[in-house]
Amino acid sequence: MATPQAISPPRTPSGSAATGVQHVNVRHISGFTVIGNHLAQHAQLSLTAIGLAAHIQSLPTGARVGIKLLAARFPESEARIAAALRELEAAGYLHRSRVRLADGRVVTRTTSYNQPHAKAPAPAPEKQEPAPAPPPEPQPQPQPHPEAATLLTGLRRHAPQLALSAAHINELAPAVATWLARDVHPATIRHALTSDLPPLVRHPAGFVRNRLTALLPPPLPATPEAPPAAIPLQDCDRCDRVFRAPEPGHCRDCREAEPHRAA
Repeated sequence: MATPQAISPPRTPSGSAATGVQHVNVRHISGFTVIGNHLAQHAQLSLTAIGLAAHIQSLPTGARVGIKLLAARFPESEARIAAALRELEAAGYLHRSRVRLADGRVVTRTTSYNQPHAKAPAPAPEKQEPAPAPPPEPQPQPQPHPEAATLLTGLRRHAPQLALSAAHINELAPAVATWLARDVHPATIRHALTSDLPPLVRHPAGFVRNRLTALLPPPLPATPEAPPAAIPLQDCDRCDRVFRAPEPGHCRDCREAEPHRAA
């Protein structure tokens, strides 16, 4: 319910005795504050509270209005100013709250209303820094030894005791790749790892690692080069001498004697 406003009495009619207040009003162009009659003529507020409210409403935003500062500015005592501030809070012209600043200090924030219990405008949202982009999800790395990993993964089909985890398969794959690089067939490697198993394999990865190390065959020796093909023996068409040549014909002596015969 709005506070009832007192209305100034009408001017004294012309010619009558001036018994009340007389006004000489000059229009303000700058440096003025609009104060509502609901405050200036408030029926329950003390004159100190009304004057203090008018002073606070005339201050710029951000001005400090602590009790000690007001007591230093005006002749009223701190107790009287504190009481006036409580009056204004009760009447809806003032609101005080304790807030904590970013540096940890706790200060009093005062909000002045030029209408009792007016709704304060919503504070502008603080500018927030954009949230950092989430790190890229790790991409699965390709298996460097796919054939070896496939062989190790399939061991449990032939020997259920040798079921290996993905981490153990990645760890053992280079050892299997060494066998493959030495021209060992995958079936031979599988047989070496799964034959003659004990009844209980407590640590499959360690068991496979030991066999891959202990049974690793040596590299194959280098293949010797084939000896050059022997040149076949031929019979000379003239003297029946035997000589080596890739094709039938004459021996060297008969070939050298041909120019002399022609001469």
